[in-house]
Amino acid sequence: MSRKQQLHRPGPQPGPPADDTGCAILHVDMDAFFVSVELLERPELRGRPVVVGGAGPRGVVSAASYEARKFGVHSAMPMTRARRLCPQAVALPVSHGKYGRVSAAVFEIFRSVTPLVEGLSLDEAFLDVAGARRRLGRPAAIAQLIRDQVRDQQGITCSVGVANTKFVAKLASTRCKPDGLLVVPADGVVDFLHPLPVAALWGVGERTEQNLTRLGLRTVGQLAQVPLSTLQRELGNALGGHLHELAWGRDPREVVPHTPDKSIGAEETFDTDVDDPEVIRRELLRLAERVGARLRESGNAGRTVSVKLRMADFKTITRARTLAEPTDLARVIYVTARELYEASGLERVRLRLVGVRVENLGPAGEAPRQLAFDEPDSGWREAERAMDQVAHRFGRGAVRPAALVRRAAEGDARDGRDGRQ
Repeated sequence: MSRKQQLHRPGPQPGPPADDTGCAILHVDMDAFFVSVELLERPELRGRPVVVGGAGPRGVVSAASYEARKFGVHSAMPMTRARRLCPQAVALPVSHGKYGRVSAAVFEIFRSVTPLVEGLSLDEAFLDVAGARRRLGRPAAIAQLIRDQVRDQQGITCSVGVANTKFVAKLASTRCKPDGLLVVPADGVVDFLHPLPVAALWGVGERTEQNLTRLGLRTVGQLAQVPLSTLQRELGNALGGHLHELAWGRDPREVVPHTPDKSIGAEETFDTDVDDPEVIRRELLRLAERVGARLRESGNAGRTVSVKLRMADFKTITRARTLAEPTDLARVIYVTARELYEASGLERVRLRLVGVRVENLGPAGEAPRQLAFDEPDSGWREAERAMDQVAHRFGRGAVRPAALVRRAAEGDARDGRDGRQ
């Protein structure tokens, strides 16, 4: 680490603090977020390898504690492989509602600092704190204030990168995990970037990394010395130009708050392939309930409902229908998704995965008042609002349609994954 960079962790720090002049961009990333939230209720598991994910044979790791990561376990890994790598790990199921509540509280801390908060996911965000300096002090002090408040109010830790661009701030937060704070001074960006592997650059996937390695380019510094024209010839104009700019720390993107969701959806991978239409319809209902609740929670309504159907051979089809008016009602979403499934010709075909998604979103308050297909002046809308209130107080799953109560009683294990883009 360069002399010009300063890594902050709890406790006294040697040497002078880093120069954060002009470094108004923060990237805040929760440490092993899903695991950290679970450990709030299971403190006896602290210090042990823990993974959160689906329990079935097709389950996927959603998060892994740092103790589990030492064995090579990481997110998006099949749970079966994670168990082989770390058989002593404690596996916990995913609890989406719990994470959403903690995330909302953490983002309230962010917004108490600055209105310029760009959320990337439940557990990470960019903040522009230039306007908060007069009130709260220098960027590094603001970053430490955020870390302290997240720890004190929510009982979890986060890592914060402080820099003059989004790209460098995100790299910095990754380099100081877990539970750290790293300032990259404006005049130390090149010193920070150039020793890093080329894979650290946004846009360098496995194939691009192979191409760069073939050219003898293994570090960002080596790539930075290649003429722009050569990079564009080898990688294409767009990617070559993009990587050239990043290699010199140039990233003009601003923090953009309140980026609207393009779609909200949920999907489910079955433990074993399913060809029973009643099971599929029941799953579509469960997914529609989840999507409807998330729409209402976000204040959005959407006009296009789509279903995703993946067969046993991994062939995937999608079917969509645009409604006359936007909706945030699970009943409307379910009836549309069910009809799309029934019209797909796959009612007796073995399915590996099903998904439900609502697109063409807009603020629900601007949507015309629509009735569900069989809804009188009151009915489904009031019922779903009441379910939202019960779920907010007692947790998602405290109240559900009768078909899903029967499903839960049968003990069907699932590996569910939400999707928001």
